[in-house]
Amino acid sequence: MIDLRGITQIYPGPQGPVEALRGIDLRILPGEVFGIIGRSGAGKSSLVRVINLLNRPTQGEVIVAGHDLAQLNEARLREARRDIGMVFQHFNLLSSRTVFDNVALPLELAGMAKNAIRQRVQPLLELVGLTALADRYPAQISGGQKQRVGIARALANRPKVLLSDEATSALDPETTRSILDLLRQVNKELGLTVVLITHQMQVIKQIADRVAVIDAGRIVEQGRVIEVFTRPQQPITKRLIDEIVPQDLPASVLDHVRQLKNQVQEGAGQLLRLSYAGERAYQPILSRLIREHELDLSILHGQVDEIQEQTFGSLAVYVSGQEGHLARAIAQLRTEGVLVEEVKTEG
Repeated sequence: MIDLRGITQIYPGPQGPVEALRGIDLRILPGEVFGIIGRSGAGKSSLVRVINLLNRPTQGEVIVAGHDLAQLNEARLREARRDIGMVFQHFNLLSSRTVFDNVALPLELAGMAKNAIRQRVQPLLELVGLTALADRYPAQISGGQKQRVGIARALANRPKVLLSDEATSALDPETTRSILDLLRQVNKELGLTVVLITHQMQVIKQIADRVAVIDAGRIVEQGRVIEVFTRPQQPITKRLIDEIVPQDLPASVLDHVRQLKNQVQEGAGQLLRLSYAGERAYQPILSRLIREHELDLSILHGQVDEIQEQTFGSLAVYVSGQEGHLARAIAQLRTEGVLVEEVKTEG
């Protein structure tokens, strides 16, 4: 559906050229919810604006629904953009127009007849739960309702792609969840490809199928969300995931481990982080290790959650026993698909 090839974006700056995007290659599949996450200034907003050519890249190809947008003339580009809806962080509603009229605006600009507009807008208001508020003005509705208007407006031209640029960052947590649920509903019911731009890993966790991490204008990591959460490769990814699954253990846990190490034979105990997902979460892996390898095991810290209807977890455990038994236990865990990392307690 979306294929970005060698995208570079250079802006003029007071100190010289600024390279906002650096050789981005990205493929987004039809019908998926794809998340692009990064810190402020990482280049994510520049990237989403390239997808609909609001920003024309300095170099590279932007293929959307089979069309290379950069090669289209203005008339054909306007037509192609109707296949790409966009939801903004600050709603961008016209204060002088009602909810109905804000949703109808792109249809009016396209020259659609009034009767046809009404037939198109009313089902959209029903979809986003705003039928009763059709005659209200933006100042008379809440932030979450404004964003629902923005989503309905973005759907008015029946796009194939929906871009969401930090659409929930100005909303409270409960409203954020409801808007993300609506985007997932739109994705499933209408078969839309949804691209989420965000700096919040919680947003990615809730609805994305796959995710790309952008840092300093480059895609540094990407994959299925469950895999990125359980096996992050890059330091920036680990820091972002720390919002959901803390990577650094509390000082009290580390102090407790040092005390445990003083109580066992030198080299006979290790602090391990175990990460796992899917069916492994329901298997009695740890109890089998204790029985089969004659180990003592203490669970010191951890979290179990769900992504894409799959359970995932991260546990910090202190394991002690004979060195040979411990080594075999770690090997067995890895064979069974559990990610095992030794956590250093010094320094």
